[in-house]
Amino acid sequence: MNNNGNNCYDKLYRKVISLTEVVEITEAASFQVKEMMRHNEEEGSFLRVAVKGGGCSGLTYGMGFEKTQSEADDLYEQFGIPILVAKEDAPILQGTVVDYKQSLMGGGFTIENPNAIASCGCGTSFRTAKKAGTPENC
Repeated sequence: MNNNGNNCYDKLYRKVISLTEVVEITEAASFQVKEMMRHNEEEGSFLRVAVKGGGCSGLTYGMGFEKTQSEADDLYEQFGIPILVAKEDAPILQGTVVDYKQSLMGGGFTIENPNAIASCGCGTSFRTAKKAGTPENC
């Protein structure tokens, strides 16, 4: 069941795990994602939340739209948004909250990861106790 109490199924009609098990998308973030989907003509796409190597601290977050799901992905749904997380990224992202903050200086997504033990001032580069990644120069 998702946060709205609905059962979620993927295209093969497999029951989807609750997103709160890995990543939580706030209502503000979901509104912004849906707006971006409409603006970029990506309705019907998946939102991918990912971890990549690089950045000052060794790992960086990634978010983007994808048209297809692979066998290496777990599928979740929250606020009506189908979300993909690679199975290998799930342990690193466990408990992460994606939010959208708006201020007079602009707005942007924020990511709070309880597994991050160090992060860069940019806010997108981090490392965990179990995975350091490959740090790069800023």
